[in-house]
Amino acid sequence: MSDLASQRRIVASILSCGQNRVWFDPEHLTDIQNAISRQDLRQLITDGSIKAHQKKGVSRGRARVKAAKRSYGHCRGPGRRKGGAGARRPSKRMWIQKIRAIRKALVTLREDGTVDRRLYRILYRRAAGGQYRSVAHMKAQMEILTGRMK
Repeated sequence: MSDLASQRRIVASILSCGQNRVWFDPEHLTDIQNAISRQDLRQLITDGSIKAHQKKGVSRGRARVKAAKRSYGHCRGPGRRKGGAGARRPSKRMWIQKIRAIRKALVTLREDGTVDRRLYRILYRRAAGGQYRSVAHMKAQMEILTGRMK
């Protein structure tokens, strides 16, 4: 077999890849050997006699499978966890989620007329003080409070 080092080097620069990724068709080796200019080599590339191998990469297949399992709760047991509950779900984020839900519920109750402005303000301040565990807890306390106010 003849030496095709110069053709390999030129083709690598044309295809913008490394010399190891250049592939020559074994049936057209004589044509490739006779091609000495860049233009000749470009013509062989368009003909399909010369190609660049695809880059090798790291497959995401295993990562996708694991992510799918995690989406429905697998691979999340105590053996996988590093850090306390407060590190995995900070208490501040939990508070933000809770207070936003309560305040949203309060606004809807005020708009539909269930709660007047005075009661809204009382409930809002109590929520800010952390008296309610959830929207349901706030609504239960609201029933008790409205019963006392009448």
